Amino acid sequence: MTVDDRSEATRTSATAPPGDAAYLEQRQLKKGSAGWLLLAGLGVSYVVSGDYSGWNFGLAEGGFGGLAIAVVVIAAMYTALVLGMAELSSALPAAGGGYTFARRALGPWGGFATGTAILIEYAVAPAAIATFIGAYVESLGLFGITDGWWVYLAAYVVFIGVHLAGVGEALKVMFVITAVALVGLVVFAVAAAGQFDPANLTDIAPTDAAGASELLPFGYLGIWSAIPFAIWFFLAVEGVPLAAEETADPARNVPRGIIAAIGVLVVSCVVVLVLTTGAGGAASVSESGNPLVEALGGGTAATVVNYIGLAGLVASFFSIIYAYSRQLFALSRAGYLPTRLSVTNARKAPTLALVVPGVIGFALSLTGQGDLLLNMAVFGAALSYVLMMVSHVVLRVREPSMPRPYRTPGGVMTTGFALVVAAVAVVATFLVDTVAALSCLVVFAAFMAYFGLHSRHHLVAGSPDEEFAALAAADEEVR
Repeated sequence: MTVDDRSEATRTSATAPPGDAAYLEQRQLKKGSAGWLLLAGLGVSYVVSGDYSGWNFGLAEGGFGGLAIAVVVIAAMYTALVLGMAELSSALPAAGGGYTFARRALGPWGGFATGTAILIEYAVAPAAIATFIGAYVESLGLFGITDGWWVYLAAYVVFIGVHLAGVGEALKVMFVITAVALVGLVVFAVAAAGQFDPANLTDIAPTDAAGASELLPFGYLGIWSAIPFAIWFFLAVEGVPLAAEETADPARNVPRGIIAAIGVLVVSCVVVLVLTTGAGGAASVSESGNPLVEALGGGTAATVVNYIGLAGLVASFFSIIYAYSRQLFALSRAGYLPTRLSVTNARKAPTLALVVPGVIGFALSLTGQGDLLLNMAVFGAALSYVLMMVSHVVLRVREPSMPRPYRTPGGVMTTGFALVVAAVAVVATFLVDTVAALSCLVVFAAFMAYFGLHSRHHLVAGSPDEEFAALAAADEEVR
């Protein structure tokens, strides 16, 4: 961190001087609402919709072999990422999550860049999930709905409303829905195992691409193209640290929760990828809005999974709303974005931080392009992973004595691996959908311009994230 960065970190807006009790009192979250089990449930909830829909579009990019190889690499990356995040969250437990870590390691510019990338991910992901919810509702014939926008609107209104009622209530509802979604995966696995045929894994005809074969019908490049869809199996699990300020003993419980979550997700990923493709056929499943149901081909089990699959999509939609609101809350409270966005209601829920991204997400969902929105969310996620892993490496090198209740096994070698794979994933998003990736890049650049021209001169030194950075700067000056 440079001297300029340090002085910039302590500048405050005229309306929010450091230590202003009234300012921070209006921006309080409910403390001690979650233990490690609820956090593990939150981590699984963020992601479980990825088991039910979205990942299967990767079969059209890489075939079963290409997607399977991409999944192995991405699963390893997320495991390394989570171990790095566990350390960072134990050392810096604040509602900013990845933004807080990068702010400490990379200064205001790096912190805001990371927070912006995370916001892009979390604002767009619910829109993608909403389109998948619409597909499930239409396939079930519920309420006679044939036009998904009613479903998108109802999802946003109802679940933002639940979040406005308070985090304790929201996390408990989320935990129950997630448990139901996991039961649905068990029902699917039992039914699909009886229909599994190895020949279905390779029923996409090989192309003339370099390295093409039955296992890799789109050749070696197909592996790279499948990476964004492999990410959908794990996307957003890194959001667990966003609950730090609402967790009892966060230095202990956040690492336990996020590590437990990745363990469950790796198992569910393998089961879903192999059994869905093996039961339904790669060619057929690759184009489906509800692949697990299509793989079962009808019957009681398919109906049960269809209904429960809807619960899985709702679980992720519901929990990612929580994630975007906390990320926006943290950035706003610290002055990086307009401070009125972080004001909390009587139930300690950030009202505008819940509503504003919801309005944007609903507008995006009206495109109905779930696969395009998916790739946009992956771009934001992969970019944030690069910055967060750089933050871990920087803090290990620059602040080796910083208290770390949990330490990443393998240290910078572990997070360095995640960093390299995440960088490859960023490039892969351009390979799959250049329009989606460039659109996100333009939005990212606009946010950074806003910071450079305005908000970097109005940071709130009394906010927890800025205090972490100020204390670190003071310690370094004393040494």
